[in-house]
Amino acid sequence: MTNTLTPTEFPNPDEFEPLDFLVVAPHPDDAEIGMGGTIMRMLDQGMRVGVLDLTSGEPTPHGSMETRIRETAAATSVMNLTWRGNAGLVNRALENTIEARIRIASYIRCLRPRWLFAPYYHDAHPDHLAATLLTEAARFQAKLSKTDMPGPRHHPERLYYYFCIHLRLAVQPAWIVDISEQWERKMEAVRAYESQMITGRPATPPTLIDRIRHEGEHWGRLINRTHGEPFDTKEPLALNSLRDLL
Repeated sequence: MTNTLTPTEFPNPDEFEPLDFLVVAPHPDDAEIGMGGTIMRMLDQGMRVGVLDLTSGEPTPHGSMETRIRETAAATSVMNLTWRGNAGLVNRALENTIEARIRIASYIRCLRPRWLFAPYYHDAHPDHLAATLLTEAARFQAKLSKTDMPGPRHHPERLYYYFCIHLRLAVQPAWIVDISEQWERKMEAVRAYESQMITGRPATPPTLIDRIRHEGEHWGRLINRTHGEPFDTKEPLALNSLRDLL
């Protein structure tokens, strides 16, 4: 039995309107946990948002390939994503290789997002660290000329980092997004991954769902809102107005 999915076909750039944002996730559920509310806030504002899962996420203790596919489809439906695909790379063995970099760069060239989001660059999970390195390298690779990669040359303007980490870090984010209006839908999308969030996990508080809720409340409290999601950047932010600052 294989633990990889058949890679999603590259969209035809002649027939696909460019994305505003592309979120790169090591496994299905990472995008929902780390920035599901922000994704839906962007969609609510009329933006085009996609998620590229790099692996199937399997094997896991209580999941299966069929279960994970079904759960991902349910979460995608809740968020109403513009596009979602899977790069078909190997879970638990994700590496920053040339082949993997070219594959991700090819999606970037065909989807042509303005901005990229990748996992935060300090983590205990090797797949998450590799996903970040791959995204950073693929952003550069996608702009190369004289290549066999599909799609036109493309270089996303910015790369930002979302927090879905396995270390108890006292992080200081660059900014926090107010997701108060999107919070309940975010948790609906997170709960869609029942095999990962609920099945087989301790029912004694604080459960995994409790911890995700507490984190959302913590970040919201720091910006005087009910719920928030934190982000980081290595490159300075550029603002043309202070109007939207809370």
